[in-house]
Amino acid sequence: MDTTGKILLLEDDLDLGETILDILEIEGYSVTWVKDGIDASDSSYQESFDLYIFDINVPNFNGLELLEALRDAEDSTPAIFISALVDLESISKAFRIGAEDYIKKPFFPEELLIRIKAKFNNSNKKIIYRDIIYYPKDREIYRGKNRINLSRMQIELFDFFIKNIDKVITKERILETISIKNVSALRVAINKLKQFTDLDIKNIHGVGYRLEKC
Repeated sequence: MDTTGKILLLEDDLDLGETILDILEIEGYSVTWVKDGIDASDSSYQESFDLYIFDINVPNFNGLELLEALRDAEDSTPAIFISALVDLESISKAFRIGAEDYIKKPFFPEELLIRIKAKFNNSNKKIIYRDIIYYPKDREIYRGKNRINLSRMQIELFDFFIKNIDKVITKERILETISIKNVSALRVAINKLKQFTDLDIKNIHGVGYRLEKC
């Protein structure tokens, strides 16, 4: 079977790691399995991956710290957390620093596989909004043949809205998901995003925002 994507797996539980590795390799994924945060960090800088799967409580450098450092280094590779931590603070931080998904342990490895397939399937589809074409996998935005260059935070905000077209999104949810500190900064960021992209983002008074349909 041909390889369908490159995955960096950070998991220090040997039995679980071996199980995940076997399932993913059977499906044709190319998997680099590491067992501590430092090795994961080294691997992420040595080569490019299509997806990160990180446990949180691992030796030397935990998964949350690792992803936060990667995002600060402009690494936008999609990430899924698998963790026994079920407190809202950990889950909220995971999404706030840029995680795509969060799976609570224990889980069926097949569930992880389903979510991975969904990520790869979605990432390979371009999204068209009016005269804008968006490639989620590479997080590249085009108007015609011209690429629209945005900051990392603006791209995160664009990605969030474009995947939630016509949905009313509360300010609190946006702040939990995107690396924006407060409502005032969010308002400024949305206004700038609208200037650069002409996204039809409406302010729903007292609630949040909605990206209008095409």
